[in-house]
Amino acid sequence: MKILITGCQGFIGKSLALYAIRNGHSVLGITRSKIVQPVSEITIQQCSLDSDDFIGLINRFKPDMIYHSAGSSSVGYSFQQPRDDFKNAVDTWSSVLEAVRKSDINPLLMFPSSASVYGNPKVLPVDENALSQPISPYGFHKVISEQLAREYCQCFDMNVVVTRLFSAFGPIQKRLLIWELFKQAINPDEKELVIQGTGNETRDFLYIEDICHYTLRLVESEVSGFLAVNVASGESSSVREMAEIILALTGSKKTIRTLNKNLPGDPKKWQADIKLLQTLVPYQPPSINKSLESCIQQWLDV
Repeated sequence: MKILITGCQGFIGKSLALYAIRNGHSVLGITRSKIVQPVSEITIQQCSLDSDDFIGLINRFKPDMIYHSAGSSSVGYSFQQPRDDFKNAVDTWSSVLEAVRKSDINPLLMFPSSASVYGNPKVLPVDENALSQPISPYGFHKVISEQLAREYCQCFDMNVVVTRLFSAFGPIQKRLLIWELFKQAINPDEKELVIQGTGNETRDFLYIEDICHYTLRLVESEVSGFLAVNVASGESSSVREMAEIILALTGSKKTIRTLNKNLPGDPKKWQADIKLLQTLVPYQPPSINKSLESCIQQWLDV
């Protein structure tokens, strides 16, 4: 396939680009900002998504799929700067939809949404038909972006797959929970591993390699119109359990201390219903322990 990826310098975009190239696909990466870390395997072009130049790139490259990974990526930042988060999330996605509408082709679009659209679901595991009840600006902006996708599918005969990602982690990612727990585990100056919440909060973790596998296989399902699908492991793991695994994998003997804070926009329990995903892409990811071991080993090797 020919795949165009926006936000190709970020965690999800860069990981997908490298995975796709390893599996024989042609990739064109688009970035709005300066190219700070060129990757020899990825062809990257700097381009504004709301410009005629972007429409021209689409027409020339003729992608089979456009993956929009540019945008916002922080629940915390969305509380501090909700307007900026809206522009980074909704405006950029709107620009991609409009560019494709004006282009000469009609590729499949894939939008990485988030479990944040569910907020604190009342029933677990949560399936795609659950009500959208976001508890953060970040989550509200994902809901709005999904609605935009529905609009363009219904009104302009476009095809969009929305992948609702739960808790992704991988070696390129140098932020968020798994990375923070790892950094504490290996830091000789920190005598404890500190969890901000109670440690009993649960998440549905999935390794980035598995997310990339699902993403490319979903393209093969030849979706017509709009489709939203949970992309997750279907397993529930507590933050404390993850901390204990990370301590064991790094050989750390530190004790765990919880601060019992209630963080804004932080859900208590997450677990995805993945029956639809498994119907579309029958695949069994490796265990969370094996995936964490692979990720941590790559961090340690740097």
